[in-house]
This record gives sequence, structure tokens and C-alpha cells, in this order.
Amino acid sequence: MDTLPVYSPNAPERSAVDAWPGPLLLEFGAPWCGHCQAAQKPLGEALAGSTIRERLTHLKIEDGPGRPLGRSFRVKLWPTLILMENGVERARLVRPTQLSEIDAFLRALPGA
Repeated sequence: MDTLPVYSPNAPERSAVDAWPGPLLLEFGAPWCGHCQAAQKPLGEALAGSTIRERLTHLKIEDGPGRPLGRSFRVKLWPTLILMENGVERARLVRPTQLSEIDAFLRALPGA
């Protein structure tokens, strides 16, 4: 899976993210970001090989100045991956480049 990402310009409200049931992967970035594009292949491979995949909701959120959800999570660099479960942040990974680091990140959830 090395296709370019499709980041949604429409982000949910922070209250909706905090109330999200189960595992949630927030991916903050931008479609023109080279770091974001480079992370897509290892991220896709990690997700494809993860036992958590069938339970995980993955939201790709376009971030930038004035975007309230990214600011509420204090996102500074892209891509930033935030792994949550039942509204609680379990792990954060900034500018991943290696499959191994993304695999380790996903294992922060029980049952992964």
C-alpha cells in the first residue's frame, strides 16, 4: 500500500474523539507533505499485518494552522500518529519512517 494519502479536511470535534469507543488511530498530516507521503508505505504494511486492524478506526486528518483538532493535540510536525482507546491517548509517533517503529507503536494497544 504505497498510494498517496487522502487526508480529510473535515475533522471531528475534539469531544467526539474523546468519546470515541474502542481503538482509534488519528493521523495528522497534509497531502503535499513529503514526510507524510514517505510514511504511507510502512504505515500501510504495519496496519495490514496488525491483529488490531479489524477493530481499529483510522482517521486521516488534514492539519495546518488554525485547525482546532490538531492544535488540541499539540501537533507540531507531520505526520503525527496518535493511538487512542476509548478516548485515552495510548501512544504517539511523529514522522515514522520504519515498519518496525510503527509495529511497536501499534502494540501499545492491548490485544495488538
